[in-house]
Amino acid sequence: MIRVQNVILSEDIATAKFACDISRCKGACCVVGDAGAPVSKKEIPVLRKAFRKLRDNLDPEAVNVVKENGVVQGDSRNGYEISCIESGECVFVQKDENGAATCAIQNAYYSGEFGWEKPISCHLYPIRLKRIAGLEYANFEYLPELCSAGCDRGESEGIYLSDFLKDSLIRRYGEEWYMEFLDICEEERKQIA
Repeated sequence: MIRVQNVILSEDIATAKFACDISRCKGACCVVGDAGAPVSKKEIPVLRKAFRKLRDNLDPEAVNVVKENGVVQGDSRNGYEISCIESGECVFVQKDENGAATCAIQNAYYSGEFGWEKPISCHLYPIRLKRIAGLEYANFEYLPELCSAGCDRGESEGIYLSDFLKDSLIRRYGEEWYMEFLDICEEERKQIA
Protein backbone atom coordinates (compact mmCIF):
# COMPACT_ATOMS: atom_id res chain seq x y z
CA MET A 1 0.00 0.00 0.00
CA ILE A 2 1.09 3.56 -0.63
CA ARG A 3 -0.09 6.70 1.08
CA VAL A 4 -0.65 10.16 -0.39
CA GLN A 5 -1.86 12.54 2.31
CA ASN A 6 -5.04 10.94 3.75
CA VAL A 7 -5.48 8.42 0.93
CA ILE A 8 -4.20 4.85 1.03
CA LEU A 9 -3.79 3.31 -2.42
CA SER A 10 -2.95 -0.18 -3.61
CA GLU A 11 0.46 -0.27 -5.32
CA ASP A 12 -1.05 -1.55 -8.56
CA ILE A 13 -2.71 1.85 -9.09
CA ALA A 14 0.82 3.23 -9.52
CA THR A 15 2.20 0.38 -11.61
CA ALA A 16 -0.69 -1.05 -13.70
CA LYS A 17 -1.10 -0.06 -17.31
CA PHE A 18 -4.65 0.68 -18.34
CA ALA A 19 -6.66 2.75 -20.84
CA CYS A 20 -10.32 2.11 -21.58
CA ASP A 21 -11.00 0.42 -24.90
CA ILE A 22 -14.75 0.86 -25.33
CA SER A 23 -14.58 -0.56 -28.85
CA ARG A 24 -13.70 -3.93 -27.29
CA CYS A 25 -15.43 -3.93 -23.90
CA LYS A 26 -18.58 -2.15 -25.18
CA GLY A 27 -18.90 -0.18 -21.94
CA ALA A 28 -19.16 -3.27 -19.75
CA CYS A 29 -18.57 -1.28 -16.56
CA CYS A 30 -21.97 0.37 -17.11
CA VAL A 31 -23.86 -2.88 -17.67
CA VAL A 32 -22.16 -5.69 -15.70
CA GLY A 33 -22.27 -6.16 -11.95
CA ASP A 34 -24.39 -6.98 -8.94
CA ALA A 35 -25.39 -3.38 -8.25
CA GLY A 36 -25.29 0.13 -9.65
CA ALA A 37 -22.38 2.51 -9.34
CA PRO A 38 -21.81 3.77 -5.78
CA VAL A 39 -22.65 7.43 -5.26
CA SER A 40 -22.34 9.89 -2.40
CA LYS A 41 -25.31 11.53 -0.73
CA LYS A 42 -24.30 14.92 -2.17
CA GLU A 43 -24.42 13.48 -5.73
CA ILE A 44 -28.05 12.35 -5.40
CA PRO A 45 -29.68 15.76 -6.14
CA VAL A 46 -27.47 16.17 -9.22
CA LEU A 47 -28.41 12.67 -10.43
CA ARG A 48 -32.11 13.47 -9.98
CA LYS A 49 -31.65 16.69 -11.95
CA ALA A 50 -29.78 14.77 -14.68
CA PHE A 51 -32.59 12.23 -14.90
CA ARG A 52 -35.25 14.95 -15.27
CA LYS A 53 -33.21 16.60 -18.02
CA LEU A 54 -32.25 13.39 -19.86
CA ARG A 55 -35.26 11.10 -19.34
CA ASP A 56 -36.48 11.46 -22.94
CA ASN A 57 -33.12 10.11 -24.16
CA LEU A 58 -33.10 7.07 -21.86
CA ASP A 59 -34.37 3.54 -22.37
CA PRO A 60 -38.10 3.30 -21.51
CA GLU A 61 -37.34 0.46 -19.07
CA ALA A 62 -34.88 2.75 -17.26
CA VAL A 63 -37.52 5.47 -17.00
CA ASN A 64 -39.98 2.96 -15.51
CA VAL A 65 -37.41 1.68 -13.01
CA VAL A 66 -36.72 5.24 -11.86
CA LYS A 67 -40.47 5.93 -11.54
CA GLU A 68 -40.85 2.83 -9.35
CA ASN A 69 -37.58 2.83 -7.37
CA GLY A 70 -35.97 6.23 -7.78
CA VAL A 71 -32.73 7.23 -9.49
CA VAL A 72 -30.74 6.03 -6.49
CA GLN A 73 -31.27 3.16 -4.07
CA GLY A 74 -29.82 2.56 -0.61
CA ASP A 75 -29.38 4.49 2.59
CA SER A 76 -26.78 6.34 4.63
CA ARG A 77 -25.83 3.22 6.59
CA ASN A 78 -25.28 0.85 3.66
CA GLY A 79 -24.44 3.37 0.97
CA TYR A 80 -26.16 4.60 -2.15
CA GLU A 81 -26.02 3.29 -5.70
CA ILE A 82 -27.53 4.24 -9.04
CA SER A 83 -30.58 2.17 -9.99
CA CYS A 84 -30.26 -0.44 -12.72
CA ILE A 85 -32.70 -2.11 -15.08
CA GLU A 86 -33.31 -5.86 -14.85
CA SER A 87 -30.44 -6.74 -17.22
CA GLY A 88 -27.99 -4.89 -14.93
CA GLU A 89 -27.54 -1.77 -17.05
CA CYS A 90 -27.32 1.56 -15.27
CA VAL A 91 -30.45 3.65 -15.84
CA PHE A 92 -28.28 6.31 -17.50
CA VAL A 93 -26.94 3.97 -20.22
CA GLN A 94 -27.22 5.07 -23.83
CA LYS A 95 -26.02 2.86 -26.68
CA ASP A 96 -23.78 4.38 -29.34
CA GLU A 97 -23.88 3.48 -33.05
CA ASN A 98 -21.65 0.44 -32.36
CA GLY A 99 -23.81 -0.89 -29.52
CA ALA A 100 -21.40 0.22 -26.77
CA ALA A 101 -22.89 1.43 -23.50
CA THR A 102 -22.13 5.08 -22.85
CA CYS A 103 -23.22 7.43 -20.07
CA ALA A 104 -26.09 9.80 -20.89
CA ILE A 105 -24.82 12.23 -18.27
CA GLN A 106 -21.32 12.28 -19.71
CA ASN A 107 -22.67 12.58 -23.25
CA ALA A 108 -24.74 15.62 -22.18
CA TYR A 109 -21.69 17.08 -20.42
CA TYR A 110 -19.52 16.75 -23.54
CA SER A 111 -22.23 18.34 -25.71
CA GLY A 112 -22.62 21.26 -23.28
CA GLU A 113 -26.15 20.28 -22.22
CA PHE A 114 -25.31 19.44 -18.59
CA GLY A 115 -22.69 20.96 -16.30
CA TRP A 116 -21.56 17.83 -14.44
CA GLU A 117 -19.59 14.99 -15.97
CA LYS A 118 -20.79 11.92 -14.04
CA PRO A 119 -20.52 10.41 -10.53
CA ILE A 120 -16.97 10.35 -9.22
CA SER A 121 -17.09 6.55 -8.78
CA CYS A 122 -17.78 6.18 -12.51
CA HIS A 123 -15.12 8.73 -13.41
CA LEU A 124 -12.51 6.91 -11.30
CA TYR A 125 -13.38 3.38 -12.45
CA PRO A 126 -11.59 0.89 -12.32
CA ILE A 127 -10.51 2.43 -9.02
CA ARG A 128 -12.99 1.89 -6.19
CA LEU A 129 -12.97 3.95 -3.00
CA LYS A 130 -13.81 3.02 0.57
CA ARG A 131 -13.68 5.23 3.68
CA ILE A 132 -12.47 3.67 6.94
CA ALA A 133 -11.56 5.52 10.14
CA GLY A 134 -11.08 8.89 8.47
CA LEU A 135 -8.89 7.56 5.66
CA GLU A 136 -9.91 6.86 2.09
CA TYR A 137 -8.75 3.58 0.58
CA ALA A 138 -8.40 3.28 -3.20
CA ASN A 139 -8.10 -0.11 -4.89
CA PHE A 140 -7.73 -1.15 -8.51
CA GLU A 141 -10.81 -3.34 -9.00
CA TYR A 142 -9.55 -5.65 -11.72
CA LEU A 143 -12.36 -7.77 -13.12
CA PRO A 144 -11.24 -9.64 -16.25
CA GLU A 145 -14.63 -9.36 -17.99
CA LEU A 146 -14.54 -5.58 -17.52
CA CYS A 147 -10.86 -4.64 -17.48
CA SER A 148 -8.87 -6.97 -19.72
CA ALA A 149 -9.42 -4.87 -22.88
CA GLY A 150 -8.32 -1.73 -20.99
CA CYS A 151 -5.25 -3.51 -19.61
CA ASP A 152 -4.34 -4.77 -23.10
CA ARG A 153 -4.63 -1.27 -24.55
CA GLY A 154 -2.69 0.30 -21.66
CA GLU A 155 0.09 -2.24 -22.09
CA SER A 156 0.32 -1.88 -25.88
CA GLU A 157 0.24 1.94 -25.75
CA GLY A 158 2.35 2.31 -22.57
CA ILE A 159 -0.37 4.17 -20.65
CA TYR A 160 -0.34 3.86 -16.87
CA LEU A 161 -3.64 3.73 -14.96
CA SER A 162 -2.45 6.72 -12.92
CA ASP A 163 -2.04 8.76 -16.12
CA PHE A 164 -5.26 7.56 -17.73
CA LEU A 165 -7.21 8.66 -14.63
CA LYS A 166 -5.43 12.01 -14.26
CA ASP A 167 -8.55 14.15 -14.72
CA SER A 168 -10.71 12.10 -12.36
CA LEU A 169 -7.98 11.92 -9.69
CA ILE A 170 -7.52 15.69 -9.87
CA ARG A 171 -11.30 16.13 -9.71
CA ARG A 172 -11.39 14.03 -6.54
CA TYR A 173 -8.21 15.13 -4.73
CA GLY A 174 -6.84 18.24 -6.43
CA GLU A 175 -3.77 19.11 -8.51
CA GLU A 176 -1.31 19.24 -5.57
CA TRP A 177 -2.35 15.77 -4.42
CA TYR A 178 -2.03 14.41 -7.94
CA MET A 179 1.51 15.78 -8.38
CA GLU A 180 2.56 14.18 -5.09
CA PHE A 181 0.89 10.95 -6.21
CA LEU A 182 2.84 10.97 -9.50
CA ASP A 183 6.14 11.26 -7.63
CA ILE A 184 5.22 8.20 -5.56
CA CYS A 185 4.15 6.35 -8.73
CA GLU A 186 7.59 6.94 -10.24
CA GLU A 187 9.25 5.50 -7.13
CA GLU A 188 6.96 2.44 -7.18
CA ARG A 189 7.74 1.80 -10.86
CA LYS A 190 11.49 1.98 -10.24
CA GLN A 191 11.17 -0.77 -7.63
CA ILE A 192 9.64 -3.21 -10.10
CA ALA A 193 11.79 -2.28 -13.12
